[in-house]
Amino acid sequence: MRFEGRHEPLLPWPRFFGRLARSALATAALIGGSLLIGMLGYRTLGHLPWIDSLLNASMILTGMGPVDRMETAAAKLFAAGYALFSGVAFLSSMGLLLAPMVHRFLHRFHLESEADLENPPEE
Repeated sequence: MRFEGRHEPLLPWPRFFGRLARSALATAALIGGSLLIGMLGYRTLGHLPWIDSLLNASMILTGMGPVDRMETAAAKLFAAGYALFSGVAFLSSMGLLLAPMVHRFLHRFHLESEADLENPPEE
């Protein structure tokens, strides 16, 4: 995703909302893919039903903690790895979602600062 540079004008609102929608779609894909990985792992390694796999994966992904106890060593290793992965995925998704808004705020702030430097107030 490319953002406008320091000396480029601020993006018009319709194009900004399009950028925001693409960012939200990418975030949803990242969260959905992470949830699918967790569901498959809990289903195959933890031998849980699909609904319990969904519950465990979503609880870990949101930081709430596991629901079911894992019995095998492979399932426990997967749960540990998935918990670490989920933390990174959640933080990455928030960064991906918030990046257009933070960039617009900072870009507008710097445009106003440069305008103030170029046109100082008269005394």
